[in-house]
Amino acid sequence: MSLVKIVYKPVGLLVGALGGLLAGAVFKQVWKLAGHEEDAPDATDRDRSWGEVLLAAALQGAVFALVKAALNRGGAAAVHRVTGHWPGDG
Repeated sequence: MSLVKIVYKPVGLLVGALGGLLAGAVFKQVWKLAGHEEDAPDATDRDRSWGEVLLAAALQGAVFALVKAALNRGGAAAVHRVTGHWPGDG
């Protein structure tokens, strides 16, 4: 394992943890802006329709994937700027 990968590992873990928190906050705001209630429905919420539950799940998945990709890419770029090597290369 290269030194860059070793250096990037804790950065990636930290970015992942912060990304989860950020993605949750972003999703909550997007759900509110979409004109829905304060909280997204749970899959087991009897009073919510299939459509609403599936829409919330799809939107949440998209937001989490977007935030994760943006933060991972930013973390890799930061490591590249500091070390001169891209974390995913050999």
